[in-house]
Amino acid sequence: MRFGVLTGGGDCPGLNAAIRAVVLRAGRAGHETLGFRDGWKGLRDDLTMPLPGAAVQGILGRGGTILGSSRTNPFAKEGDAEKVLATLGREKIDVLVAIGGDDTLTAARELAKRGGKVVGVPKTMDNDVAGTDWTFGFHSATAVAVDALERLRDTAASHHRAIVLEVMGRHAGWVALATGLAGGADVTLVPEEKYDETALLAHVRSAASARGYALVVVSEGIDLGPQRGSTGGKDEFGHELLREREVGAELARRIEAATGIETRSAQIGHIQRGGAPELFDRILATRLGAAAVDLALAGRFGEVAVLQGPRIRGIPLEEAVGTPKIVTPDWLDLLHTFDA
Repeated sequence: MRFGVLTGGGDCPGLNAAIRAVVLRAGRAGHETLGFRDGWKGLRDDLTMPLPGAAVQGILGRGGTILGSSRTNPFAKEGDAEKVLATLGREKIDVLVAIGGDDTLTAARELAKRGGKVVGVPKTMDNDVAGTDWTFGFHSATAVAVDALERLRDTAASHHRAIVLEVMGRHAGWVALATGLAGGADVTLVPEEKYDETALLAHVRSAASARGYALVVVSEGIDLGPQRGSTGGKDEFGHELLREREVGAELARRIEAATGIETRSAQIGHIQRGGAPELFDRILATRLGAAAVDLALAGRFGEVAVLQGPRIRGIPLEEAVGTPKIVTPDWLDLLHTFDA
C-alpha cells in the first residue's frame, strides 16, 4: 500500500509527531509514504515530498510541520476536485491520511464521497473537533497562553492596571477557558456565552478594588456587537478573518472608559501555534498517526482516529465534521466559580 499524507489548516505543536507516526507505522508494515506539501494545495497541484523513514528522524519534538500547510479548499473551485483525484492516481496513492481540523476533515469527507480512500487525524489548538476528547496542539498552545497570563499578572500588579489577554478560538472557547482556569483570570469571555458588559465591568471593579489589578481573558471569536476592526474578509472555507477584529483592544478601551482603571491589552496570536509540543501532545499525536495507518490497513476508509477516554478508536468522518465541539455548561459552571 502506498500512503499519502498532508497537513492542512493552521499549524500547531504535534504535527510533525503525527507525520512521523504515519511514516514509521506504515513502514513497519512494509508500506511507503509520500508527503504532499502545503496541505490540500499540494494534492491539487501535485507538490510532493518523499518520506522515507530517515526523513522523519528527529522531528518528533519540532513545532510546525515539515510538509507545510495552507487553508486551501480543494473543492471550492470548479475543476479542483478532478485535479485532486488525478494526483492521487498519478502518484499511485492507495490511501490518503489527512491531518487537520474541521475544514481539513470536511475536505477529506468530500474526497471520500468522490471515491477517494482517505482516513483522518484530528488536530487543532482550538480543541473543537467533534467526537474526540482532546486534539493535539491544544495543551501546548494553552500552556503558552497561561504563561503569557502569568507574565501579564506581574505587570498588572506592578502598575495597578487591568489587562486583557486575547487568545485564539473562533466558535469554541476551550483555549480561553483553560487559560482563565489555569491562570486564575478574574473574567473569562468565551463565544458560548452572550457578552455581558455590565457583568464584565463589575468583575473588573471588584478585582481592582480587592487587590489593585484585574486580568481578563477573551476568545478572539466572541461577539461584542458593532465594533471597529471587523473586516468582513473570508478564507476559502468561508470563515471570517479574525486577525484585525481587535477584540482585546476593544475590550480594553471599553473597560478604561467605563471604570477609569488604566487598561492594556495583549494579543499573542500565532505565538500560541509555534514551538515544541509538550508531552501530552507528542504522545497523542503519535497515537493518532499510528491509529490512522491501522484504520487504513484494516480497510476502514472514510474514518478518523479519535481519542475517547483512554482509547483511540475510529469514527466516521461524518461524525467529526460540521458541528464544532463547544464548551459545555458544566465547564462554564466551574469557570464562574472563580469569577472575581
